[in-house]
Amino acid sequence: MKAVRIIPLLIFASCAFSLVFAQTQITGYALLNKTVKEYQKAEWDIRLLAPFSNPYDQREISLDMVMNSPSGKPVVLPCYFEQPGNNGSEWKARFAPQEAGKYAYYFSLKFKGAEIRSKEGSFISTAGNRKGFLHKNNLWTFKFDNGELFRGIGENVAWESRSFEKDKWTYDYLLPKLSSNGANFFRTWMCYWNLPLEWKKVGQTKRYSNSDQYYNPGAIKRMDELVNLTDSLHLYFMLTMDWHGHLMEGGGWKNSNYNTANGGPAKTPTEYFTSQEARAMYKNKLRYIVARWGYSTSIAAFEFFNEIDNAAFNAADSVLIPHHYITEWHAEMSRYLKDIDPYGHMVTTSVSHRDITGLNSIAYIDFNQKHIYKHTEKIPAIYQEYINMFGKPYVVGEFGYRWEDDDPKYAKEADFDFKRGLWYGMFSPCPILPMSWWWELFDDQHMEPYFRGVRKISDEMLKAGEGSFEQVTVSSGLIESHGVKCGNKYFIYLLNNTDNSITTPVSFAVTGKNYSVAYFNTNDLSTIAGGNIAAVGQKVTLNKISLAAKTETVITVSAN
Repeated sequence: MKAVRIIPLLIFASCAFSLVFAQTQITGYALLNKTVKEYQKAEWDIRLLAPFSNPYDQREISLDMVMNSPSGKPVVLPCYFEQPGNNGSEWKARFAPQEAGKYAYYFSLKFKGAEIRSKEGSFISTAGNRKGFLHKNNLWTFKFDNGELFRGIGENVAWESRSFEKDKWTYDYLLPKLSSNGANFFRTWMCYWNLPLEWKKVGQTKRYSNSDQYYNPGAIKRMDELVNLTDSLHLYFMLTMDWHGHLMEGGGWKNSNYNTANGGPAKTPTEYFTSQEARAMYKNKLRYIVARWGYSTSIAAFEFFNEIDNAAFNAADSVLIPHHYITEWHAEMSRYLKDIDPYGHMVTTSVSHRDITGLNSIAYIDFNQKHIYKHTEKIPAIYQEYINMFGKPYVVGEFGYRWEDDDPKYAKEADFDFKRGLWYGMFSPCPILPMSWWWELFDDQHMEPYFRGVRKISDEMLKAGEGSFEQVTVSSGLIESHGVKCGNKYFIYLLNNTDNSITTPVSFAVTGKNYSVAYFNTNDLSTIAGGNIAAVGQKVTLNKISLAAKTETVITVSAN
């Protein structure tokens, strides 16, 4: 009797599914742009008729734009839910073509284990003069799609002013100042007071409000604005999608959407990394970020965590979260992100000062990253140490004279540290120069114009060597020195890090015979010609180089 009674139930369930599936369809789509240009955003509205409880959960429903590029390369672009509609729901596709020519495409709706396809369409992407997306190149540089080389010069602007800070410190105020002064890069965070995409309860902010929605609408709006702003300023940035405080009991964990206390899937920060439900939830976020903002060429890299070691250890360096869970999570998420991102954005994560076992060796992490405070003098050696161990580009994502606060009584020392940190990176194998913390202090100190000189020398290096960098050993007595050969041009950075004036000869090995010398003032950007000099015994010697206490200069020696 039990078997007989199941049959009509199965028939009913099958009929109900067939009815729902039959009513599920892509009812239409429209390209909103009159013209589509290479490396610029094109946007589609897509209308769906489909029942769902959570349009952000790709296990329940997902929409992709499936394309065939002009070269024949298949391209799959995640699309995202925009809003409910009068008859169904409205979704969007945002795409920046990386090729010129004709694209053929259709939309693919995955629903309840089945696929529904739209009618096919096509568009023409016209060639433009933009550089494209940034990608890993070598230890010294990144490379745009068009082949142009890039070195990042800038600072952290990790968040806009919090409720207790000066209102002026916004992206709209700070980023144009960076751009107009030669900087081309910055790093910023998503957290509960800045771009709080996953936070229903925000804090320390007047800019965002609490929300019961799956993703915070204020964060979505501000992220849209940030991407538009950076695109207009030709700035590139590292988007840090989470920070260590999220997983700390005394920090954000109590309000985390991943916490079971708030309806999430993880009882503890460790389960954030081990729970399959938590991992699925995080993948939904990655998919949404790529779908909505991945088109932006200004997003240079996605960073999973700021200083994940601070959540993994306690103050006594005892392990709170087993390292292998963190490493396994990063391996899975980095591969997933690479799989769904049609543009090939770079991927990274960071630690403060303690390494996580295995984290630096993950195949899908493009460059490794550490933060250095109170030990700026150690920066040059750190690059070579980590490059030798792991064979990847290395980035100092934060550095500073102090980590405790931005007390202006240390402003003089902080300014000095700010300057030398940039030059240490310039003369070391790194694609992004060290990025200072305490952007508010340096704004008050009017340090932005200093980037002009750094950018000038960087541009000269790239032009002279066409991407070739070779470190040079310099003899300079008590003056600190760093050298790089780019093509037929030598660049020498000298720093008097003492409290007394020093006069000393400076010498280094060369391959040519006759050279011209110039001295660049890093503060006022002036250049003084130093005349011609001949090499003796394959060595150039500059006699009586004088530097006052705590001053610096850059010398260029060019082959005649």
